[in-house]
Amino acid sequence: MVASARTEPRGSMAMELTIGDPTLMARLERGMDASEERLRALAAEARDPYVAEVAGHLFGRGGKRLRPLLALVGAEFGERRPERRPERRPAAADPSAAGASATGTAATDAPAAVDAAALAELVHVASLFHDDVMDQGLTRRGVPSVNARWGNTTAVLAGNWLLSKAAQLAAELGPETIRLQSKVTNRLIMGQIRELVGPSDDDDPLSHYFTVVAGKTAALIAMALQLGAVRTGAPDRVVQALAEYGEHLGIAFQISDDILDVTSTSEVSGKEQGKDLAIGVASLPVLLALADERPEAGELRALLTAATATTEGTGLPKAVALLHRCGALAEARTVLHARLLRARTALNGLPDGPATQVLHALCDFVARRDH
Repeated sequence: MVASARTEPRGSMAMELTIGDPTLMARLERGMDASEERLRALAAEARDPYVAEVAGHLFGRGGKRLRPLLALVGAEFGERRPERRPERRPAAADPSAAGASATGTAATDAPAAVDAAALAELVHVASLFHDDVMDQGLTRRGVPSVNARWGNTTAVLAGNWLLSKAAQLAAELGPETIRLQSKVTNRLIMGQIRELVGPSDDDDPLSHYFTVVAGKTAALIAMALQLGAVRTGAPDRVVQALAEYGEHLGIAFQISDDILDVTSTSEVSGKEQGKDLAIGVASLPVLLALADERPEAGELRALLTAATATTEGTGLPKAVALLHRCGALAEARTVLHARLLRARTALNGLPDGPATQVLHALCDFVARRDH
């Protein structure tokens, strides 16, 4: 298992992972392409051309495609084929083109895996529409955000429309899928609300941060893995191990996003550099810095209390420099690696094989994102 040394991709994350099974990687790429076709078809079901255009704005726009990838990897752990919906039944497949599951007892069911990948991305993109309204984001995946192009009201309604399509797709896929999708949508919305309201006077800011991240990011990543596994009949113990891995990977991924917000260019991250810092989002590096007792932390606190200090003149570069000098970024990286270790530990409950290697490689990818 080796992870490549390239920086954050502007295309599929799968292209940045190198493992010992190129057949599996090719199958994952084909599955992600098929899931994007499925997403575009779902957007086109809006009938109204305006709704279809807005709803499908980010589909096929690059991005990491992490959640579809995870759904497809989760599907590799299936031990038996679920009953297919008659209208989606494919023609007889070439056995050589089908991939064995991680347990070696059955091939991954491609239509089921593609449905899981599409559902995971539907919920994720809906959350991006809402996040960009809340954060006043102007770009996403290297293009204008929906709220920047069509306005906040349209962005919120388009996000709601995507969530409704996700619920419709989940209903087609069965009770267990409905349960997963509805539970995660609830966690997602509660995470957004908690972020908007902020911690109460009695709340520990760091505990509040991790509660928000668990709802907004980790829940979606865990759901993607679970959807793929459930749709292809993986055992309960495997589904639970994947869920635990996804929770820790998701928190680590958000921490790396927090670090990238203040260390990377917009060409790498696909959104404005320092956006979170500029609008006062309490990212992990900022929270760690504000809790520090060194002089640099006090200077940063004073800088962040000025209404426009981080958005005008030299305020933002100075804030970034102070985050480095007070050790907050280094401390955030320590927390990130601790979460990745917990994610890897969860993989001990999975059968060894190429799919599990992909999950280890994803930990490697997150660990090196900002280096």
